Amino acid sequence: MKGRKLSWMVLFLVFALVLAACGGTESSKESDSSASEGAKDDGKTYTFKAGHSQTEEHPYHLALLDLAKNVKERTDGKVNIEIFPLNQLGAERELTEALTLGTADMSISSTAPIANFYPQIGIVDLPFLFESREHAYSVLDRQVGQDLLAGMEDVGLVGLAWAENGFRHITNSKHPITKPEDLKGLKIRTQENQIHLDAFNALGAQPTPMAWNEALTALQQGVVDAQENPLIIADTYKLYDSNQKYMTLTGHIYSPAVVMFSKSVWDTLPAEYQDILKEEAKIAGDKVRELSTQADTDSLQVVKDAGMEVIEDVDVQPFRDAIQSVYEKYEKDFGKENIEAILNGN
Repeated sequence: MKGRKLSWMVLFLVFALVLAACGGTESSKESDSSASEGAKDDGKTYTFKAGHSQTEEHPYHLALLDLAKNVKERTDGKVNIEIFPLNQLGAERELTEALTLGTADMSISSTAPIANFYPQIGIVDLPFLFESREHAYSVLDRQVGQDLLAGMEDVGLVGLAWAENGFRHITNSKHPITKPEDLKGLKIRTQENQIHLDAFNALGAQPTPMAWNEALTALQQGVVDAQENPLIIADTYKLYDSNQKYMTLTGHIYSPAVVMFSKSVWDTLPAEYQDILKEEAKIAGDKVRELSTQADTDSLQVVKDAGMEVIEDVDVQPFRDAIQSVYEKYEKDFGKENIEAILNGN
């Protein structure tokens, strides 16, 4: 009897252990399932800082404010973007470098400083490349432009959308500029971009690269004679009060801009939030374009009313001819066929 009782007890214990093991397996499955759900939506809230170099009245800032508002609404407050104008997070080149290193989150910048880290994008900074805004949009919004944005990931940047800073024109304190010879010996502030430097050297000027916050002081103190920027900059920063008496509407460079993220920061975001940011960045880029176009008309009138002498009817062909050496130099970097494709609007 004792042997029989012992056998039943052993069987009972084995059965109990099997039940316990089965129960544990089910619990484990539930736990794994919960962990999987958490990976999809862990309830985290993200806060990013977006910087740019312009004022709070500039299209960059206005479009980024809309982007931040829309992204917050569409993510139910899970993604928040704080906007910092006027180089508060660093000048364009400096902030772009921080994005590549993952020490900054987001920015909108003209392409010239980006080319220091991603040389391929420099193709759009060639002088007299685009005849009009429509020409630029048709190139940037199609294959060429989208390929350039995609390639930014190779240097730690995520190009979300194209925006713009408009066509660049020349202002100076010395005399009206109507032909390339008028630029000879003129000390002109340029962006920190080798193509821009080469172009103004070819035109006979003395280009001096510096960040915009330094340029204002240099203009006021006469360290440089001239600068080149879109009309809205001459208006916003009242360049007519910084010894800039003359403006020539050369439109020598169309200045695209990019709404971009640090790739290492971007990769921390769930895919659904990335999709929302891409969509809103495209909307923001289009708004910058719209506001920049309107600003050209408004700002031109402002600088005229302020007494700046504006040379509007400019024969740009002699300027084009003078910078052909720049095209020849960069054909080997960008490919002659690629440059010609852009010139032809492909």
